[in-house]
Amino acid sequence: MDEVGRKGQRRGPQRPRRDFTPEFKAEIVALCLKGDRSIGQVAKDFDLTETSVRAWVYAEVRGSADTEGLDLAEAEELAALRRENRRLREDVEILKRATAFFARENR
Repeated sequence: MDEVGRKGQRRGPQRPRRDFTPEFKAEIVALCLKGDRSIGQVAKDFDLTETSVRAWVYAEVRGSADTEGLDLAEAEELAALRRENRRLREDVEILKRATAFFARENR
């Protein structure tokens, strides 16, 4: 049976509580901090709640020397910037290859 939320809106059935190993959580956090995908995308890909994944990332960020002194929003921004930087570097590499290819074609 559906539940009624605080604002009177109907919610779907709650999913059962699941326990995850520390290794699994560390793997999920590593994927988020790697910067290839957003926290929301990682959560969706692994059928997790975004809130849980954010909490895991936040706990890791608070204890990490790499992002020491950053709050969760700053750590997410850093991950997004790293993701964008990686994508731009890949774009530059593709353009270099295309330039070399067309330079050979014109000889």
